[in-house]
Amino acid sequence: MSHSPNMTPAASPEAVLEHIRHHSDLVIPLAAGEPVALMDAIESAAQRGDLVGVTVHQMHALHDRPYLHGAYPDRLRHVAYFLSHITRPCYQAGTVDLVPNHFSEVYSHIRHRTNDPLVMASASPPDRHGYFSLGVNADYTSSFIGRARFFLEANPRMPRTFGRNQIHVSQIEGWVVNERELDEAQPPEVDADDHTIAGFIADRIPDGACLQTGIGAIPNAIMSALSSHRDLGVHTELLSDGLVDLMEKGVVNGVRKLHNRTKVVGTFALGTRRLYDFLHENTAVELWSVRYVNDPRLLSRERNFVSINATLSVDLLGQCASETLGGKYYSSSGGQVDFARGAMYSEGGQGFIVLHSTAKHGNVSRIVPHLAPGDAVTLSKNTVDKVVTEWGVAELRAKTIRERAKALIAVAHPDHRDHLTAAATKAGYL
Repeated sequence: MSHSPNMTPAASPEAVLEHIRHHSDLVIPLAAGEPVALMDAIESAAQRGDLVGVTVHQMHALHDRPYLHGAYPDRLRHVAYFLSHITRPCYQAGTVDLVPNHFSEVYSHIRHRTNDPLVMASASPPDRHGYFSLGVNADYTSSFIGRARFFLEANPRMPRTFGRNQIHVSQIEGWVVNERELDEAQPPEVDADDHTIAGFIADRIPDGACLQTGIGAIPNAIMSALSSHRDLGVHTELLSDGLVDLMEKGVVNGVRKLHNRTKVVGTFALGTRRLYDFLHENTAVELWSVRYVNDPRLLSRERNFVSINATLSVDLLGQCASETLGGKYYSSSGGQVDFARGAMYSEGGQGFIVLHSTAKHGNVSRIVPHLAPGDAVTLSKNTVDKVVTEWGVAELRAKTIRERAKALIAVAHPDHRDHLTAAATKAGYL
């Protein structure tokens, strides 16, 4: 093994401060890839007044910190590319900024906004060849390998994964060791409506299809409903616990995929320790940069590519508001448009948008005549293919406005169909 001076980790996370100048930009992986000890050191430096004009760029932060709430506005601030339950109230309060984006383009957006950024990431310890793995992440950070400075936080509990997320010790400014449990996302409870929606979708997925699914109760229910399928492939941004069962049963093997044949491909993982243990040194799974994984041009070349994503509300034209709720920002676009566009152009491709028909104990319909004032359209009416609720599947591709409105009203909750029909008539849709 090379005897690089970097092979010996720094004694303290504060060592990272030597590589941060005034007005520096810091790039942090999303979710469980955050280097918690390094961020603690940076927050402490901001509190002491040692930082000036430093900006953190990150999607989906999972750790609440004072700087997110505007504690040191001239020293350390946060630019988000997707709001989490942590950053959502901070954005509403004006202490966090949000860059609208498609996930596939986050790397290029960060490159555009930064000059000589320092990428800080959690990683597995170096192997005998001197290579770290970014573990549960590749996302936008892996695209910076060889193009930006890196400082790593090696965590012995981080799974060593394969794909395009390895970096050699000679390519980094330094590293520290911090053993801690990874952030986990417990599988949500799956109810009867989730299983019903999953059944509608599973019936329409052919053997040999290549799948993309999100996180949540409905995607987990879909994974359960696919247990009798054969030769499925997975090319998805998020790897979650539902994948483990399908791989262990041999349902997912990727033998009919065009890209990365026989491999499951994702760009980050978030789930339980069971998932992380399954990923450790598992050569059947590869994590690639989101620029590759979410590229609609690549997805379009897969046959029978199936995209499954959730939304918050759908209007009678088929427009999906997936990132705002009642006119206020809730998350961001993520990869929804990337995958929907890929499915649209795939031979035999299908794009499913899923949601429960109501909210607030049935009192509010999530199929609406018009989106709420201030709601952002995440997925255009021209791209939406199939909208699925517990009441059925609305097929929208190549349909007229009249046909769309009828199909969407048919999958709304029966208690709200008369109101929707009246509103559609008034709008001239029916």
